[in-house]
Amino acid sequence: MSLDRYYRDSVAEVNLTAIESNILQLKKRLKPGTGVYAVVKADAYGHGDIQVAHTALEAGARGLCVALLDEALKLRQEGIEAPILVMGWTRPEDAWLAAKEDIAVTVFQEEWLLEAEKHPFDHPLSIHLKLDTGMGRIGVRSTSEMDRVLAVIDRQPSFILQSVFTHFATADEEEKSYFSHQTKRWEELFGHFKREWSHPVEVHTSNSAASMRFPERMDHFVRFGISMYGLYPSTHVKRERPIDLEPAFSLNSRLIHVKRLEAGESISYGATYTTEEEEWIGTVPLGYADGWIRKLQGMEVLVDGKRQTIVGRICMDQFMIRLDQEYPIGTKVTLIGNQGNQEISADDVADHLDTINYEVPCMISSRVPRVYLRNGKMTEIRNSL
Repeated sequence: MSLDRYYRDSVAEVNLTAIESNILQLKKRLKPGTGVYAVVKADAYGHGDIQVAHTALEAGARGLCVALLDEALKLRQEGIEAPILVMGWTRPEDAWLAAKEDIAVTVFQEEWLLEAEKHPFDHPLSIHLKLDTGMGRIGVRSTSEMDRVLAVIDRQPSFILQSVFTHFATADEEEKSYFSHQTKRWEELFGHFKREWSHPVEVHTSNSAASMRFPERMDHFVRFGISMYGLYPSTHVKRERPIDLEPAFSLNSRLIHVKRLEAGESISYGATYTTEEEEWIGTVPLGYADGWIRKLQGMEVLVDGKRQTIVGRICMDQFMIRLDQEYPIGTKVTLIGNQGNQEISADDVADHLDTINYEVPCMISSRVPRVYLRNGKMTEIRNSL
């Protein structure tokens, strides 16, 4: 395979072998016959949608889930023929294009169907009916809404109801009362559906947390998202550790400048950090334009297997760290990942930002090249610039 080039010292590495291992572990935990749909929305959570999609399908995933029709069309344009579901909103006037490309769409409104059928269909449209059992985002919330939606689907030959699904808001939490509430609501709505709809459909209700924690409750397939990338959906699930996930994403750079400062010298915009004694300061060529945002001031990185602290405000393209000693130009700096027996995880970064680990790989911008590894060997480089 020919490799693209990049000309900077900051790079994100994506371990495709880890993604494959995470999928295979989940498949072993699920009951026989339950399939896996790999969630590759948002550029596969910042990992790379095309590369991850191919890896997931090779590992046995039955299909792919995205959030936008644009994301689905990109997968088709790259030659991926597996089933694809758009889990978010698709404009009704674009439904014919989804049908043409054999892309399933999420539906939950009678008005959407009435508008969509105004546009001629040369191919049938696969529909997944979304039921809102307590997430409060999108979905049918009542039996009367459902009846109106089903009536339009039933009379329109171009509409094929393929699946019914929902999403659990608290499947990753220790307290199960709201999960039980949603489960009961699902049973009520789905029970009504089964009485009103005689044709066979597939069912999928479970995200990463539910599929790992409650494998015996799974339906035709599960939607494997954050944990496919080796990240647990919550600290509680991480403590439970139903499967041993391997993180796929790491972020590294290098020192491009090292200097010794006397006491009383200030660093970066606003002079928010001033040395109290003689210090070694290193400069790293990565900044908030790369997704390493200013709130990460004070975060630690790894140099020579030791933790070093970011000092001063993070700039658009660079930040500075306080070093324990002088290091040569070109010394590796790990922002996410392992050095020696030390690790800085996406969870550590998320804790510093008071957010969730989902956000961390997503926020690393496309101008950071992605290097793809299989069994420790580089197979591809994606440089978006």
